[in-house]
Amino acid sequence: MKVLLVNGGPHKNGCTYTALTEVEKTLNEEGIETEIFWIGTKPIAGCIACKSCVKNGKCVFDDVVNEFAKKAKEADGFIFGSPVHYAGATGAITSFMDRLFYSCFCGEKGDYFTYKPAAIVSSARRAGTTATYDQLNKYFGICQMPIISSRYWNMVHGATPEDVRKDEEGMQIMRILGRNMAYYLKCIEAGKEKGIELPKQEQINFTNFIR
Repeated sequence: MKVLLVNGGPHKNGCTYTALTEVEKTLNEEGIETEIFWIGTKPIAGCIACKSCVKNGKCVFDDVVNEFAKKAKEADGFIFGSPVHYAGATGAITSFMDRLFYSCFCGEKGDYFTYKPAAIVSSARRAGTTATYDQLNKYFGICQMPIISSRYWNMVHGATPEDVRKDEEGMQIMRILGRNMAYYLKCIEAGKEKGIELPKQEQINFTNFIR
């Protein structure tokens, strides 16, 4: 079992990374394989609604999004982390997730996300963490992905990695999140061993509000 942790911050070893490493450490202790994927600092274009991915199975912009999508296909769970920029998720992680989820969920080449558990981690000096948490969880809700929680909202506070490590409650929340994710993955594995099948899927009906 493997969990991909996405560092959506501009600093490779910054506050978001610090929070994710605490989750990662706990996952490893629970026997779960992990990888932290940094989206980097190169520009990430937003979705242009060309729908090329629907037929081709990958985004028309061949960048970090397609690189991650290859890994997502084989992953069992996900944790996406973002710092707070102007009381919300960063523009980079928003563009990244817009294109990633559309290309990997709506395409004819396969669905990489349905029924795989996921979680959000937000990081801020002071405020905006809950807005970021709400914003990014919506990607999971539209893709039938179980949302993994902790004993509080998945957030840490601090202006530097050192500050984040001093956030005792925040670090505890990360550890509990890691254990909860591991538990859910093990439950899925046990269900497979018992022959429990995934829910029956229906053909999706797309309607407009004017109809």
